[in-house]
Amino acid sequence: MTSPRPVRAIEGAGADDLSPAALVAANEPVILRGLAADWPLVAAGRDGVAAAMAYLKRFDGGRPVVGFTGDAAIGGRFFYRDDMTGLNFAAQRVGLSDYLDRISADLDDPTAPARYVGSTDLDTYLPGLRADNDLSLPPLSPGTAPPLASLWIGNRTVAATHYDMSNNLAVCVVGRRRFTLFPPDQVANLYPGPLEPTPGGQVVSMVDLRAPDLERYPRFADALAQAQVAELAPGDVLFYPALWWHNVEALAPFNVLLNYWWNDVPAFVDSPMTTLLHAMLSLRDRPAAERAAWRAMFDHYVWDGGEDARDHLPPAIRGDLAPLDEPAARRLRARLLQRLNR
Repeated sequence: MTSPRPVRAIEGAGADDLSPAALVAANEPVILRGLAADWPLVAAGRDGVAAAMAYLKRFDGGRPVVGFTGDAAIGGRFFYRDDMTGLNFAAQRVGLSDYLDRISADLDDPTAPARYVGSTDLDTYLPGLRADNDLSLPPLSPGTAPPLASLWIGNRTVAATHYDMSNNLAVCVVGRRRFTLFPPDQVANLYPGPLEPTPGGQVVSMVDLRAPDLERYPRFADALAQAQVAELAPGDVLFYPALWWHNVEALAPFNVLLNYWWNDVPAFVDSPMTTLLHAMLSLRDRPAAERAAWRAMFDHYVWDGGEDARDHLPPAIRGDLAPLDEPAARRLRARLLQRLNR
């Protein structure tokens, strides 16, 4: 099998390299080496696991978080049971400091359960931590929602190959991480699983990257030929664009990742997943000729940006064809709800 090529890295990255607009425009993953190396939490991690955990506990806001725990037999990979009747781990509300103690208690035990706290809103659950541990992101486009900062904490775990609908800056804070990334056009070669339930909220690839079954999933070899791999040390920051698939391995006995999610669109723009689900309801099972005709419609009204659909019309009569603003988005949403509820 082809080995993934390394993600491009900028050594000794500084603030000038951190331009969300430029990163998104480049439309490829890149590592900003050492960009967060001076964070106090990174420094605490260098002093050892106990120091890193003690630092985190200082900011425990007392709200229960969701702890995910899987038997050692899953090899750290949070996924489905072998018979696909459910997930291979359990989730429960836990105190953050208590869960850190659970991780610490069996840190060096190879038979210990896989444990992680995933996608935990930083400002809600660890208030104050960002005061000294934060990327100084330049302002995004006007009207765009600010990036969502969240924390991932655990032992040796694997997040099965999945995609996010947002752009991502992933900061390796404690431990080491390996990201294996696939461009969005490899979706068919990654053999996505069911839309629900999912291990972490997003659809995951059915292929185990560590031991791919190419007899069952032969096209995965083509996906690997397009893959890139990012090896992250504490203080490194990885950017990857929205909808890039990624498999994430936490490689140290204790690992902390902080990520920033954002989309460079106005906050009133709806999720494309809503459109996909509705397209499955309204388009997927129509005759092939109709689907082809609707593909041309989408090209004209959506994929080409909409200019051809409206430029020949006087502004006063463009209606829903005009560029969206917040009032227009509210009106369009109301019309859609009315049609869906008929």
